[in-house]
Amino acid sequence: MSTTDTDRAEAIRLWQHAHKAQLAGQFTKALRLYRESLEIYPTAEAHTYMGWTLSQLGRHEEAIEQCKLAIDIDPEYGNPYNDIGSYLIQLERREEAIPWLDKAIAAPRDDARAYPYLNLSRVYDHLGKLYLAKDALEKAIAEEPTFWRARQAYWLIVGKLN
Repeated sequence: MSTTDTDRAEAIRLWQHAHKAQLAGQFTKALRLYRESLEIYPTAEAHTYMGWTLSQLGRHEEAIEQCKLAIDIDPEYGNPYNDIGSYLIQLERREEAIPWLDKAIAAPRDDARAYPYLNLSRVYDHLGKLYLAKDALEKAIAEEPTFWRARQAYWLIVGKLN
């Protein structure tokens, strides 16, 4: 496989088209385009977003595998760690999610650092560790002050603590 600048640019172009298809709900098309992108030039982003598409189809185990491939390519990219944590929560394997979410938080490169904090709060809330859930939500809000889902979850936790 050649890894010329042209190949990389084409892979990124395909990844962007795949992402647009995914957001439009065209999951079959998105998966095809992600695969084409990965065949040309594998990126952590394409594996991560392909995983997200698979999760939207209920294929969580395959999504986790895609995220692990992303981590192999770029262990500093936080999104796949968070996504694994999220998929484990959806599979009701919440305690398994904690180390993945911690890795997402610690990762040097993350597109949305508030999300692993929100997901961590969901786990702690489910486990009855409300103060840890509240702390995670405070950190999510500090990362993204306009993150309404974190603010809403924060006030629900505060209500449970009163």
